[in-house]
Amino acid sequence: MEMERTTTETGTAPATATEAAPRPAVEPRARRVAAPKKLPKKRGVAVGDPVGDMLTRVRNAVGARHETVEIPASRLKSDIARILKTEGYIAGFDANATALTIKLKYSGKAPALTGVERVSRPGRRVYARRGDLPRVLGGLGIAIVSTSAGVMTGREARRKGLGGEVLAQVW
Repeated sequence: MEMERTTTETGTAPATATEAAPRPAVEPRARRVAAPKKLPKKRGVAVGDPVGDMLTRVRNAVGARHETVEIPASRLKSDIARILKTEGYIAGFDANATALTIKLKYSGKAPALTGVERVSRPGRRVYARRGDLPRVLGGLGIAIVSTSAGVMTGREARRKGLGGEVLAQVW
């Protein structure tokens, strides 16, 4: 059934009275105001590769010539920092329950740590037997290896006859 419309100066007008009748005023519903939610304490960005994040922070801090760099703490990161300190790549480190602060080492203007590379990543784990452990820059750098006897340099692992996951190379 087709309805006819009549036109006026302002436009089209409804043909029937039911269309023209104003709608009854409806009171708006009372809106419920939710109590503000308590946000959890911010703990930083979730990282998929904590060791890679540590090495990147150290690399970036050396490039920016910072004195120290602060990293979220873990036992593995503390072990890596211990190795870097023993091998002379950093001046020192301080570990507490939440943060690991690494003091970088410079000789004049040149940093002691010139390069660091993550080898084994979460997407591609790299394992080596004792005879296949990498020699970094022909022995001038170190490989950091996670073995069954703990985290150590590639040189120590070779001497003890251990293989393991090659975490990083430092030079």
